[in-house]
Amino acid sequence: MIQIKDLTVKNFMSVGNQTQAVDFNRENLTLVLGENLDQGGDDSGSRNGTGKTTIINALSYALYGKALTNIRANNLINKTNSKGMLVTLHFEKNNVDYRVERGRGPNLLKFYVDNQEQEMTDESQGDSRKTQELINNLLDMSHDMFKHIVALNTYTEPFLSMRQNDQRAIIEQLLGITILSEKADTLKDQVRQTKDSITEETLKIEAIQTANSKIESTITSLQGTQRAWLAKKVQDTDKLDKAIDELEHLDIELELSSHEKLQKWNEHNNAILAFKKELSTLEPALVRADKSVKKLNKDILELEDATCYTCGQELHADKKLEISERKNKELEDALAYQTEITGKVTAVMESLDGIGDINGKPTVFYETAKEAYEHRQNVDSLKQALANKQNDVDPYQSQIDELNNSAIQEISWTTVNELTDYKDHQDFLLKLLTNKDSFIRKKIIDQNLAYLNNRLTYYLDKLGLPHQVVFQNDLAVEITQLGQDLDFDNLSRGERNRLILGMSFAFRDVWESLYQKINLLFIDELIDSGMDTAGVENSLSVLKKMGREGEKNVFLISHKDELVGRVNYVMKVVKENGFTSYENDIDIVE
Repeated sequence: MIQIKDLTVKNFMSVGNQTQAVDFNRENLTLVLGENLDQGGDDSGSRNGTGKTTIINALSYALYGKALTNIRANNLINKTNSKGMLVTLHFEKNNVDYRVERGRGPNLLKFYVDNQEQEMTDESQGDSRKTQELINNLLDMSHDMFKHIVALNTYTEPFLSMRQNDQRAIIEQLLGITILSEKADTLKDQVRQTKDSITEETLKIEAIQTANSKIESTITSLQGTQRAWLAKKVQDTDKLDKAIDELEHLDIELELSSHEKLQKWNEHNNAILAFKKELSTLEPALVRADKSVKKLNKDILELEDATCYTCGQELHADKKLEISERKNKELEDALAYQTEITGKVTAVMESLDGIGDINGKPTVFYETAKEAYEHRQNVDSLKQALANKQNDVDPYQSQIDELNNSAIQEISWTTVNELTDYKDHQDFLLKLLTNKDSFIRKKIIDQNLAYLNNRLTYYLDKLGLPHQVVFQNDLAVEITQLGQDLDFDNLSRGERNRLILGMSFAFRDVWESLYQKINLLFIDELIDSGMDTAGVENSLSVLKKMGREGEKNVFLISHKDELVGRVNYVMKVVKENGFTSYENDIDIVE
């Protein structure tokens, strides 16, 4: 049995960002009434546009990925918020707990079994073919059948208004005849496969007949090619061995280490040469600076005797002072330059001392380290090539073995004969499944059609309809009253709605007798339009009995306030500020 427990809705149609919950786990009859506060509420009698039908659309969307009414999936998202649409449905089957989460903006579809998410890999635009197939197999109910036995809605085309082919599709599914068609389709595929197998086996025999004469020559040719391949493998292996031996005469690791040492030696040697070059420039400059200082000191001493340092004659006091100031300034500059040069010489000498002595220049085989690295890479490449060559598998031996094992095959028609017999049997079964006069089809119809007509008669009587509705053996349906044929579209609105209810109830009884029971039933406004008081009373009586004795949770969506006192529970659907909300608790009506 399928027990639909509860539903939560967010940003779905008129439901906004505030998640709304609907508890379906209520026995007997629940009246769903709307109150549109945006249009005055109860005081104005406004019951339209509250979001009552949103419940069954959300239920349909959760199970099938589409609304009950003809609304595109993207248009189900709340227009105000435009994202974050999410519908969650909780149900049980055979004491196993299931939960479906489906939404858009972002798109998602998740399915849980006993709170364990079922991992699927083909998610696309919020839909998953594999996940949906899992849900469909679990429900074992098409969307069309769901609309006729679970969620009855005024927007759904009545069964009796459908084209005959569409009626037949529904009734065949209901009675289990669709299973025959599905099995027939499967069997047709199997017949095609059997025919293909016969053709394939025949071609194999013909190929064997042709190949037997060629197999021996083919083997001889392959053996010749094989010998050449093996000789080439030995030749290539020897070449690689020799090349490796030649390269391994050089200790490449020692060579690489020597290059590292050589690099450091060159760096130190270049530094020493640079410092020595700088010193060769500084030392003459220092000698010149020392000479200049000595000469200037000598000139200044001679000035103390008041004689000209050039001619030796006595100098005038003013002249002596002038020369003395100039010479002292020159001496000051010369001393500064001497100090600068001395500092540079000292710094160079300290740098040379810091380098210290270097050993002899390392010797190498290759001029550059790059060549040494290339040498090692060549050795590694050759070794890998040798390993690959040694591991090469003879590509011809398996062909030769296969040909030797299958050479001059014995020809047998046993398989072809067996497949032909099997195809004849499949053809016989296919006729049984597809022929309208086959005893299998008649057996199913005889077993289930009588029960359908019996339940249909029962419900039409309970609903107070004087009409007789009977499904014929060819699955055509007839409506009569007092022996007169009637057309469904010529009936009154109230008569049509009662007939829709009666047929739905009968369909449901047949479905549950053949497949599984389901606890939920929605009636959306079918008793509101055109149904007289007697029709309403009769409908309520049937629904109450269905809820009481059939353990059904029946939800009656209506605009009729007068029904409040006639039901077991009342559920309010309120529209306020453009958004729909559902009562968390259902009031029990005494």
